[in-house]
Amino acid sequence: MGADCRNVYGPDAKHAVFPNLFSDEAIEKYGIDVGKQIIYSAVGNRIEAVTSSARALEGGRSTFNLLNETQHWIETNGGHAMALTIAGNLAKSRGGGARSMEITNAPLPGEDSVAERTYHAWAKLHEKDPETPRRAGVYYDSVEAPAIKDLSDRDALEAGIIAARGDATWLDVDWIISTIYAGTYPAYQSRRMFLNQLVSDDDSLISPTAWDACQTDETLRKGDRITLGFDGGKTDDATALVAMRLSDRLVQPIGIWEAPNNSPEWEVPRDQVIDAVHHAFAEYNVVGFFADVALWEAEVESWSEEYRARLLVKASGKSTVGRDMRSGLAEITQANERLVAAVESGMVKHTGHHTLRRHVMNAKRKINRFGVSFTKEHRESKRKVDGYAAMLLADLARHNLVESGKLKRPRSGRVWGFGG
Repeated sequence: MGADCRNVYGPDAKHAVFPNLFSDEAIEKYGIDVGKQIIYSAVGNRIEAVTSSARALEGGRSTFNLLNETQHWIETNGGHAMALTIAGNLAKSRGGGARSMEITNAPLPGEDSVAERTYHAWAKLHEKDPETPRRAGVYYDSVEAPAIKDLSDRDALEAGIIAARGDATWLDVDWIISTIYAGTYPAYQSRRMFLNQLVSDDDSLISPTAWDACQTDETLRKGDRITLGFDGGKTDDATALVAMRLSDRLVQPIGIWEAPNNSPEWEVPRDQVIDAVHHAFAEYNVVGFFADVALWEAEVESWSEEYRARLLVKASGKSTVGRDMRSGLAEITQANERLVAAVESGMVKHTGHHTLRRHVMNAKRKINRFGVSFTKEHRESKRKVDGYAAMLLADLARHNLVESGKLKRPRSGRVWGFGG
């Protein structure tokens, strides 16, 4: 165990954690008194349970830290401060060999718990290269039930519970099912607690279950006929360029750029974004491109001039590419409702891109006089939705092109259809 200590952190650490950490055999063999707050070994090591005083713990040199139930660690109960203190203490440990481990149920997206932050940090690393988290010393393991669209499907629910419980075979599947069907918990809480699924709250636009059910192993191929959607930021907001294949609504981000760790000093790498646009036109058969003009007016005008001849549908009456999302609320609302319905009915496919998934999960419903549009949780929120906005514009471009009838009319000796 080393010469220092191992800490167990959590709201119930002092009284409820230790009895569950040691088997009866270990308690008898080592003479452990699980009722104590600090347990000492014969060679001077110790295990200590602590609760929520981040300042009191600062500077501690524990060799192993167990963070319990981090889905409940939020800013208002001191969870963020505690996590920062633990991370700082680990970084200052002698020899650099200290470790931490989080034990958590699936966090509630949008609550900004420590568990949710950890998941997003891992997802960003994994998105760049699946081996990056491992090389960085970050390990993530989650046993989740597969997507279940309807909890009333008892066979699917039973299979999901068995999958999620893993080797915890003592859990009573019939009892869990009866609890779910009793209506004690909202559906999203049942999914989170019993199926270990990352689920959204009732204000979310698209449920994780519906989105995850649309994932496919397919990716875009060179020459595919696509539409593009673009939503740009400058510093605080993310910037996203998303493609949608015309034939089957397969969604694949070309690029999503956002500030690392919400750094206030970061700016969108405009050159990279511009290069990505040109690369998309070189790689694929782009027949529609709708780009929000805000903060990118000059670039959007340049794209419109350069690619006007290749595009079969105009984004607005004023521009082939430029589409101001601050206007045309009725069209955007109808497009949003159409896209959400398509996701829920499995008519959209996506490649499982982690950042796009996070942006989709961050999107909230916004009611207006025309129906249901989308928004982020509040104006200053750091939870970005720009990837969803870009996807919506790509889908709107596809829809308008299909409705225009131009795909059926010959052009330059060719017949324009949905095929590759």
